[in-house]
Amino acid sequence: MKLVIDTNIVESGLFFGGKPLKLLELLLKNEIESFVSEEIVSEYQEIFNGMLKKYHLKQTEITLPKIISKCKMIQPSRKVTVCRDPDDNKFLECATEAKCLYVVSGDNDLLDLKQFEDVEIITVAQFFERLEDLKKE
Repeated sequence: MKLVIDTNIVESGLFFGGKPLKLLELLLKNEIESFVSEEIVSEYQEIFNGMLKKYHLKQTEITLPKIISKCKMIQPSRKVTVCRDPDDNKFLECATEAKCLYVVSGDNDLLDLKQFEDVEIITVAQFFERLEDLKKE
């Protein structure tokens, strides 16, 4: 299953656990494929560094370099301008270039779109619902 993971899900998983952490664990076990661009990795690192200063004692066992190393790096060939927060367009660019099924996000600027071309924009809870449905088939 191919997807792009928004920064807020990565940071939530790394610092607070829960379903975002379970999603990252699926990535580490090669049960899902996640794609990133240089822009996305830069944002992951920038936000991670800020979170580390704020919540340094709360980081989980999984590290950001481990997450990034499991992601497939691509360079999107086109720019998209559909998000009300222009900073979020990079996730759609990456997902469409990689032909992903989903962008998994907690960001309403992305979630309100619901879909962009063939990419569905879903929460981490919705992702696990879809995963359960696939297991039933």
